[in-house]
Amino acid sequence: MYYGFDIGGSKIALGVYDDARRLQWERRIATPHDDYRAFLDAIAGLVTEADTRFGAAGSVGVGIPGMPQTDDGTLYAANLPAASGRPFMADLSDRLGREVRVDNDANCFTLSEAWDDEFRHLPVVMGLILGTGVGGGLVVNGKPVSGRSYITGEFGHTRLPVDALDALGADVPLRPCGCGQRGCIEGYLSGPGFAWLWQHYYAQPHNAQQIVALWQAGDTRARAFVDRWLDLLAVCLGNILTILDPHLVVIGGGLSHFDALFEALPSRLPRALLPVAKVPRIARARHGDAGGMRGAAFLHLTE
Repeated sequence: MYYGFDIGGSKIALGVYDDARRLQWERRIATPHDDYRAFLDAIAGLVTEADTRFGAAGSVGVGIPGMPQTDDGTLYAANLPAASGRPFMADLSDRLGREVRVDNDANCFTLSEAWDDEFRHLPVVMGLILGTGVGGGLVVNGKPVSGRSYITGEFGHTRLPVDALDALGADVPLRPCGCGQRGCIEGYLSGPGFAWLWQHYYAQPHNAQQIVALWQAGDTRARAFVDRWLDLLAVCLGNILTILDPHLVVIGGGLSHFDALFEALPSRLPRALLPVAKVPRIARARHGDAGGMRGAAFLHLTE
């Protein structure tokens, strides 16, 4: 059995999957905030419960919002204060008496999608999350690519390409980003960035859902705005696709519910790619909130 933990600031979610990657059982508890021992106890307790239920010691994978292992072997995760700065992977492995694999939650999202029955034959799968921020991951031959510092897939912190000025207009400011840089694409392509651009052009404080509703109702300004934003998304994505050349791009996050993405990107991307490049398949993420658990469980599917 494969045990996958999706650990966030408020909850620890466990999903147990069989050899056919089907969910057999799941459980959620609150995340301990202040006590590292209590944090380890909570995870170990769920593992013991699952072992007893299924009569076997399942493999354990964990997805976390942060850097699973820094150079000194400790976890970095601002939303997990009980464990951040601790040798979490080593301590949990020792506690459970089995290898524990840990990766960031965006990689787990991508891995979950890459192991979908329809997609698992594809060699290179890119995950793109368009939500509160912009992130994602990369899976090659069924295995996540984490990189030297676990930042592979931090697409939101690449900068606006020069072609973005054609889409945005030269007077659009380079927004400061939480990473310390200016002009990161997250500031324009995330849900809050989408709303910020509307405010910039029209001086109205609409959120992304309200703008999409106006677009669906045929509002002239919303139609022009979305058309401009889709051009921006295409040119930003074009740079990333030129580097990675994936067979599939799976999009998740709140903006993935906007059907216009999937209708528009295949026809807009060629202008942002090399003439010989093939536009990858663009698909909506299929596994929703379960993606973190699934992907964490599937960290043990490949060596």
